[in-house]
Amino acid sequence: MIELTQQPIDFSTLTESVRSDQAGAVVLFLGTVREFTGVARTSWLEYEAFPEMATAAMQRLEAEVRQRFNVVEVAISHRYGRLELGDIAVAAAVSSPHRAQAFEAGRWLIDTLKESVPIWKKEHYADGATEWLHPEPVMGSRPEAAIPVASTFMSESSPEIVPEA
Repeated sequence: MIELTQQPIDFSTLTESVRSDQAGAVVLFLGTVREFTGVARTSWLEYEAFPEMATAAMQRLEAEVRQRFNVVEVAISHRYGRLELGDIAVAAAVSSPHRAQAFEAGRWLIDTLKESVPIWKKEHYADGATEWLHPEPVMGSRPEAAIPVASTFMSESSPEIVPEA
């Protein structure tokens, strides 16, 4: 199950979609909108995506996690549009015969998704400031999977992002 949606994520349905009699473990990751980014107070977030490109990238991740890890089922759902504090922005679930495999696959999946899927996050802070953010590579993840934030996927509505020198 791969989903890019503007609607709230139903993590119960997502979790059920990966359950199987062949799996002894299910790992679910929920990324939620938090109130503080460092010391800055967040009012709300805006996620922007090109649905076809983001969905295709998530489908490639699903195929790769199946190839790299011993998983039974995989499901990913990511929101875009305006999200309020506490909203679920992303959910990733995997099932596997054993818990260690499920945890490893789930961690790799969410870390790689955040680095490589063309979905951008704009923080709207309580003081009125805004900032486009892109995650830094996570230790142990694949840096070659990252898509630069200033890539050709950027839309006209996010002009404040410029290529790094």
